[in-house]
Amino acid sequence: MVLDLWKQIKKGKIEPIYLLYGTESFLINETKQLLVQQVLDEEEMDFNLSTYDLEETSIEAAIEDAETLPFMGEKRLIVLQNPVFLTSEKQKGKVEHNLNRLEAYIKEPAPYSVVMFSAPYEKLDERKKITKELKRNAAVGEAKRLNEAELKVWIHDRATSHGVQIAEDAAELMLTLAGTNLFMLSSEVDKLSLYAGEARRIDAEMVDKLVARSLEQNIFALIEKVVQRKIEEALRIYYDLLKQNEEPIKILALLAGQFRLLYQVKELARKGYGQQQIAGALKVHPYRVKLAAGQARYFSDEELARIMKMIADADYQMKTGGMKKELLIEMILFNLNRT
Repeated sequence: MVLDLWKQIKKGKIEPIYLLYGTESFLINETKQLLVQQVLDEEEMDFNLSTYDLEETSIEAAIEDAETLPFMGEKRLIVLQNPVFLTSEKQKGKVEHNLNRLEAYIKEPAPYSVVMFSAPYEKLDERKKITKELKRNAAVGEAKRLNEAELKVWIHDRATSHGVQIAEDAAELMLTLAGTNLFMLSSEVDKLSLYAGEARRIDAEMVDKLVARSLEQNIFALIEKVVQRKIEEALRIYYDLLKQNEEPIKILALLAGQFRLLYQVKELARKGYGQQQIAGALKVHPYRVKLAAGQARYFSDEELARIMKMIADADYQMKTGGMKKELLIEMILFNLNRT
């Protein structure tokens, strides 16, 4: 796991070769930044930091660089992006790679270079000899989506890195409001850490006041108000979205998507699926499944089917000009209050 690698890197335990793979690009990028901070001084970066796209550059050229002595420093850092030869995918470019040369380097890496493979792929081809060799000899980190517990740990660690503590309920609320996208979460934690000032503490009130809601999270909050039968507050969220120039048809599409998720979560849970299994089947984050399960229990199957039909009818009317778009969603919200 990438987070385990971070602990070692922060302690100054640097390996000659790193293999980072997975679809969570934020984690791969953060690992690169950590290595840069630990391996190079600021004035060395122009001379001793190199990045190669292996869809455009041969591995031999990158290895040649790794075997070149560092200039004005003790170490070189070589970042190798898109090593598609580690997967079963077809190579897009026409670059030919001498993998025997790479194998030889893996077995005997230059002591003055740190080589990081950045592989933004969900899976590597474990049958390939080069993949086996690399995984055997490199420090390996899988950059996969963090689960709820890992996200909370990550939020706490991010705040701590700024010298700030975040309350448990504040971290929970941040996930609910900002979602699970690490780029957005990092921005929010950094902003709140600055706002905390001398208090050095982030509480739930601060999160509620300052965290930016994504459109998807606003839709979730809107449905939460419907669940609580607080129609006025649901309408207030809707009117705020209109003031932000969000298109009614986009809002309707997200409403449809959220209610579809509630229906699917309810149906799969009835069949005995756990939250992780549901997340895998629907290809959504487990935390979204947890939140959807909480909302779904307030609606019967018949209510959800009726709501989906209501949204489908509104979508048809929007696209055929049957009624003013803004009014159609207002009517849906009033009708939702009666379900």
